[in-house]
Amino acid sequence: METAQFDELAAWITAAGLAGEPETATLAGFCERALAFGLPLARATVLIDTLHPIYEGRAFGWKRDKEEATLSEYGREGEDSERWLRSPFYRLEESGELLLRRRLTKETEAEFPIFSDLRAAGMTEYLAMANRFAAEGIIGDMDCVYSSWATDVPAGFHDADVAELCRLMPLLALTVKAASLARIAGTLVETYLGRDAGRRVLRGRISRGVADRIEAVLWFSDLRNYTRITDTAPPEQIIPLLNDYADAIISAIHEQGGDVLKLIGDGTLAMFTAEDRGRACHAALAAATAARRAVAVVNRRRAAEGLPTTDMYLGLHIGEVFYGNIGSKDRLDFTVVGPAVNEASRIAAMCRSVDQPVLVSSTFASAIGEPKSRLVSVGRYALRGVGRPQDLFTFDYDPADQC
Repeated sequence: METAQFDELAAWITAAGLAGEPETATLAGFCERALAFGLPLARATVLIDTLHPIYEGRAFGWKRDKEEATLSEYGREGEDSERWLRSPFYRLEESGELLLRRRLTKETEAEFPIFSDLRAAGMTEYLAMANRFAAEGIIGDMDCVYSSWATDVPAGFHDADVAELCRLMPLLALTVKAASLARIAGTLVETYLGRDAGRRVLRGRISRGVADRIEAVLWFSDLRNYTRITDTAPPEQIIPLLNDYADAIISAIHEQGGDVLKLIGDGTLAMFTAEDRGRACHAALAAATAARRAVAVVNRRRAAEGLPTTDMYLGLHIGEVFYGNIGSKDRLDFTVVGPAVNEASRIAAMCRSVDQPVLVSSTFASAIGEPKSRLVSVGRYALRGVGRPQDLFTFDYDPADQC
């Protein structure tokens, strides 16, 4: 590769990083340009760990005969863990070395399982590289970018090819790290603030006191007899219990387009927004039905395992709220506040008194239309902290809804 070509490729990597190109596009673009400039690449893989509640990290792959690079996400356990322990990357991690170079022959094939697959595909030489971060640049387990490069040229890589890859890879690693950090930021704010709130924060809505006045369907749910369960169950069972039921309830909310704003012990505060009030109400009721079904599935599994079970109490209301940043200059929360939020909480609390799993406000019932929703009145009640008595309704569930 000539000096001008090397400089052009280095400039392209930098531009891709500044433009925020996805890792797959960056890897494919790099490999295609490097190939055109004389690097005999046939396959490439780049790995980087991340901060994600499910995945350990992400792997990006490129093959010369494929139009696009691929993305796969790997976990912390099982086959992914076993594959890692048998990989050249693990060898680099354990040895502290930066480069592993092997000719792919019958003699070297047994060293790593991946070598058999590469030889079968016609590869002749393999490189694995580690670009490690300084201590200040480490986030969680994200401490390195690993990469591998293979060629099918009979003579393998020239020493000059390896040297050029070693010079270019820090730039590529930095670009991949930048893209991964942006993704981590998105994952963290959406995981801890909620999907819509997280997106708003990433768009710059971070000033204290900045809030929008919106109308929303408010969901407030909690678990039946949770206090009794925590008093009687072994402590090590409490977190798994909360996770089991949170999975069921939050998944149902998300599937219907709702946004979970806050988890308060066993309680869940969420909202549904739509230009059409009725559509938002129907989405909330659909989520309620799905959540009840999911909780029933959880209960059957937990009962079979001899674990404590519970059920969901849910209050639904529609009203105007302030949605935005609330708190001190050092600690903010992006959430909803207003009388309607308090009302939704009080409605959920009434479920115990009237022995109903779901209660909705008269405002909610008017917005959705009773004949369509099978809402049934349970009477008029005074709610603590709410100025006027409230007509409450329950959902006349079909028995199939609880199967």
